[in-house]
Amino acid sequence: DLGFVDARRWAEVCQVALALFARGTALAARGGLILVDTKYEFGLIDGQLVLIDEVHTPDSSRYWIKDTYAARRAAGRDPEQFDKEHLRLWLHAQGYHGEGPAPRLADDIVTEVAARYLDAFERLTGKPLTPGAQPASARIINALAGLTAKGA
Repeated sequence: DLGFVDARRWAEVCQVALALFARGTALAARGGLILVDTKYEFGLIDGQLVLIDEVHTPDSSRYWIKDTYAARRAAGRDPEQFDKEHLRLWLHAQGYHGEGPAPRLADDIVTEVAARYLDAFERLTGKPLTPGAQPASARIINALAGLTAKGA
């Protein structure tokens, strides 16, 4: 007991996290994926539990491809995955272990990571990615301005 939250709040966090994981598992299965694990970040606003940060993205979650999972494990191979591990392995192979400046990403690794994230997006949403009409920076500024105007 580290005293971060009381027992009632901890029970609420657990209930919400388990419900989120169940929903994420169902969405992943619909897209032919297994949601292996994930992280959720919670905070409090005016005493109300709120979910903060991203949810069920390849940055915060590990996904395996369901169709090939059993055969790959039976063959002693790692599951095919959709997460940032591919990039971590590439960085490790370049001699980068989190210390100092990261190496410049090669074009092929950028393309590979983008393709994996796009595939994960389409599997999880069931929809193709439709780029917004505005540049990403303008969309972010507009979204944040809307939140500020609402007092969020």
